[in-house]
Amino acid sequence: MFFFGKKQNQHNKQSGVRPAADLLKKGTVSIKDLIAPHFIEVDFNHIKINDTFYRTIFVSGYPRYANPNWLSSLITFDHPLYISFFIYPTEAGDVLEQLKKKIAEMEATIDSQVREGKVVDPNLQVALDDALSLQAELARGTERFFQFALYITISADTEKELENITQQLRSLLSSLYIISHPASLQMDDGFKATLPMFKDGLKILRNMDTTSIAYTFPFSTASLTQNEGILYGVNANDSSLIIFDRFKLENANSVILGKSGGGKSFLVKLEALRLFSQGVEIIIIDPENEYKKLAENVGGEFIEFSISSEANINPFDLDPDSAEDDELQNKILDLHSLMKVIMGDLSPTQDALLDKALVLTYQQKGITLDPETFKNESPLMEDLYKVLIGMETPEAKDLAARLEKFVTGSASGILNQRSNLDLKNPFTVFGIRDLEENLRPVAMYIVLEFIWNKIRKEKKKRVLIVDEAWYLIKNKDSGAYLHSFAKRARKYLLGLTTITQDVEDFLATQEGKAIITNSSMQIILKQSTASIDQISKTFYLTGGERHYLLSASVGQGLFFAGQSHVGIQVIASREEREIIE
Repeated sequence: MFFFGKKQNQHNKQSGVRPAADLLKKGTVSIKDLIAPHFIEVDFNHIKINDTFYRTIFVSGYPRYANPNWLSSLITFDHPLYISFFIYPTEAGDVLEQLKKKIAEMEATIDSQVREGKVVDPNLQVALDDALSLQAELARGTERFFQFALYITISADTEKELENITQQLRSLLSSLYIISHPASLQMDDGFKATLPMFKDGLKILRNMDTTSIAYTFPFSTASLTQNEGILYGVNANDSSLIIFDRFKLENANSVILGKSGGGKSFLVKLEALRLFSQGVEIIIIDPENEYKKLAENVGGEFIEFSISSEANINPFDLDPDSAEDDELQNKILDLHSLMKVIMGDLSPTQDALLDKALVLTYQQKGITLDPETFKNESPLMEDLYKVLIGMETPEAKDLAARLEKFVTGSASGILNQRSNLDLKNPFTVFGIRDLEENLRPVAMYIVLEFIWNKIRKEKKKRVLIVDEAWYLIKNKDSGAYLHSFAKRARKYLLGLTTITQDVEDFLATQEGKAIITNSSMQIILKQSTASIDQISKTFYLTGGERHYLLSASVGQGLFFAGQSHVGIQVIASREEREIIE
């Protein structure tokens, strides 16, 4: 079904190729018939296959010196390229004989220039020095000799785009002191040379020694294999294992970004299971009750946090064992943020009234800045409500009205109760699925504050997982609290794992970007076209990495740890899958 020509509409009659429908009827269709393009047009300096233009460039000149990985710019070029290397071993004896003749010719030329009183050509002198050095290395057997060819094929949707990309690529190669040319009049041979057919029809070769050949390979990758830590997956570039200890980084915080169905939940569950097996305490805030089965399978505790549940947390609680003078002040500041999440925006007057009401609420319980008073019974939400009602100002009454739902209304069960939780299980999940959506940020905030009080009492390795963190990020005050949590976590050996599928909303806020900045480990799984631009800008992705994230399968993505990042394929054993799923 291949057709070489200028016009597609001549394709059937002039090529003598029968339509596929006729072939199918007669049962003579082959694999070639099924995969062959509609037509191929071979022009002077390009090939057109169906609607795509291709041009092959060959390299004819190389720099004198090159460092390891000096062709990495080709891999990071912001356009898909088909790159082929052809390496032909040669006999050392033949090469030595050719070098001997070449050295004799160069020495004779230099002697002639000296006798005639001319200035010796510096390029010729440099070439002679290189040849003598190579001759000595070949004679000692420290180097071998090869013939090398490098071909690059560019693809584009239009001829104009093909010209632009060709110019960009040739400019890039020129900056590396590489001389390149289009394979004019040999585009078909050039195109085949960059296909996985092992066929070099151009044979534009350059002599190279072993070291130069080794330096030519641009396919280097960072290794993230350590002697301790847990297995995260397989390096997609070199198939090595990604074994990493997040607690060895500047901080143990992690951010996981990915579209729905990309494998985020499985990865987080797998990491939690493996960390738990190494003695790390796991705490999870679960908006969809996805981690309930995992908690049950490992002997953990699942705490259902809802209006009708038995589990209660009082956000006004103080640490009775605290000896810090600013304990009450910090608690009032945290309650300020919580009240803004509950009430919404406040005017400066209302903000001042709220601060005064919070101080009066604690004073009525005999709690002051003196740490000894922290042992007194903490107030409840209804106590704050009564204080606001008692102020008898329109602003205070407005604040009280906003709190009424949480004191005497439908949501009184989650805020206006004495705390009855004591986190003792090393694997604890807080499930908030049964709360209405506008109450979830409030519940997540309260749970975070409760967990923080526990973390400060005892330093040990813990990981706190906040799933669907966009619930908090979309509110400025709760987002700022999560950011503050991330910054303070390192002091208490805590690793905060923040997960979201709403990448655009997360990155659109200063708090979301700051959380990413304060996380030493980031994992980006499959992305949508709508969010890839923002992801690329935030993480400085190359064109190849963008394409990888858009085309990634479930469990594939990019793994960032400190200054290194690699492609990752998440893997799990059959036993781990049974526990998780």
